Amino acid sequence: QVQLVESGGGLVQAGGSLRLSCAASGRTFSSYAMGWFRQAPGKERDFVAAISRSGIVTSYSDSVKGRSTISRDDAKNTVYLQMSSLKPEDSAVYYCAATGGGMYYPTTVASNKDNEYSYWGQGTQVTVSS
Repeated sequence: QVQLVESGGGLVQAGGSLRLSCAASGRTFSSYAMGWFRQAPGKERDFVAAISRSGIVTSYSDSVKGRSTISRDDAKNTVYLQMSSLKPEDSAVYYCAATGGGMYYPTTVASNKDNEYSYWGQGTQVTVSS
């Protein structure tokens, strides 16, 4: 079991930057691959970025690739999403998610499929004004 709490959202002007954080409870954070997803009003939840257990493998959606960086600090049980050059279309609730938790979960998987994630945070709102 892991509990996730996102922070760092807010209102930012187009072209600005934000760093989202996701703090995880428990002592086995390093056994989870982590992902960020987002959902805008009236739209489906979309993949944003993911990072493997090892931190070596990352994946990004085309919409944020080149503008965002996902990273993790296992000593702090935290995963980050640094976003820059923000656009109004980046406005959404951003969710942190975790998958794995067992010693046999692959260390190099960074899934973009939300149905593979078992644990979700409550979300943090990001609003980008034009």
